[in-house]
Amino acid sequence: MEGSLSHEFQTDLPATDVWEVYGSLVLGQLVPQLLPKVLAKVELLEGDGGVGTVLLVTFPRAETSEPGSYKEKFTMVDNEKYIKEAEVIEGGVLDLGFQKYVVRFEIIEQEDGTTIIRSTIEYKVDAEHTSNASLVSTGALAGIAEAITKYIKEQKSL
Repeated sequence: MEGSLSHEFQTDLPATDVWEVYGSLVLGQLVPQLLPKVLAKVELLEGDGGVGTVLLVTFPRAETSEPGSYKEKFTMVDNEKYIKEAEVIEGGVLDLGFQKYVVRFEIIEQEDGTTIIRSTIEYKVDAEHTSNASLVSTGALAGIAEAITKYIKEQKSL
């Protein structure tokens, strides 16, 4: 079973300001600070933020059966089109029967000067675990877009 989910968040920030965070390793540093209930820690295992970079993402400890961490690898970082993709390569949803789980961020500049942060999850789950597809949600990505936008605005006003 394959599928995808997307979320769009519109902001009045310039696309270059948004990409400065989303297109770099700063995003992984900020999310645990701004949204500690979403992510506890993001550690750089290898790379410099470009294609091939591997991160270890750790969730806050919770009383759930969901995995506590996973490794992701950047498979695309396009600094001209403002697109970044990261694929889960170990742990996390892969332990729940997912064969593919990719998160894509697209920072889209609009003609009116506003920016859309489009977050997309593409996934494939094996036949035995199709019910786990219901775990896929863009809720955390929506919260991240909102928190990062607020953070950038606060930094610009300093």
